[in-house]
Amino acid sequence: MFYAYLRTLVYNLFWAMNGNIKLNRKEKLLSPDENYVFVAPHRSFLDPIFMGYAARPKQFIFMAKKELFRDRAFGWWIRMCGAFPIDRENPGTDAIRYPVKILKKGTRSLVMFPSGSRHSDDVKGGVAVIAKTAKVKIMPMVIDGPNKFKDIFKSDRLDITFSDPIDVSDIKRMDDEGLAEVSRRIEEAFADAHAYNQTIPDRHKRPHPLTYLYRIPFFLFLLLVLAGTYLFSFIASFFWKPEKHRKD
Repeated sequence: MFYAYLRTLVYNLFWAMNGNIKLNRKEKLLSPDENYVFVAPHRSFLDPIFMGYAARPKQFIFMAKKELFRDRAFGWWIRMCGAFPIDRENPGTDAIRYPVKILKKGTRSLVMFPSGSRHSDDVKGGVAVIAKTAKVKIMPMVIDGPNKFKDIFKSDRLDITFSDPIDVSDIKRMDDEGLAEVSRRIEEAFADAHAYNQTIPDRHKRPHPLTYLYRIPFFLFLLLVLAGTYLFSFIASFFWKPEKHRKD
């Protein structure tokens, strides 16, 4: 419940700021009844928000660097939404074992960024290993548009575009050759979605200025709701443990 509430709140907050968010080729998205590894190039801290909203009603778990959990309220917040901490310098076996367990036995899918960090195009092997071990598909998507917070206010179009699901069941071993093949398929899927976005008519058209008449009050209202949610999260973090109560 908290996951769906927060996903909707934050997405609508950024929609009120931008007013020009489009979802493309949703027919390619896998069924909510099927678990998968959801991947995208990592360009902005907003990526998990847009991915979670685009694939609704499906819910997800997220790998997140341990530093994000230092803030008490925010750490509780993202744990409630399915995030689990990873030490990027020494990830350990739980970085693979936990998401595989959820993908096999739970109802949530996994959000991962193959590049590992923002502004990198190197596809890592973790996505391939998890998908192969859990026997699930990889669902690629691309987010094209403003990737800096200040640029969201400019109302430049933001396109969220799906590509075809990737089946890795035909790859026998995740050795160097197998990992390279999965990387190639992911990169091709990302390139396909990027290419599609460039063909959209009127892609650079911005919303009518009059939309600010309702978007600004809506934004201010949502900002107050967000502040209240943060305060609630801080208080709740003292007595409510997400790991004990969250249903995967």
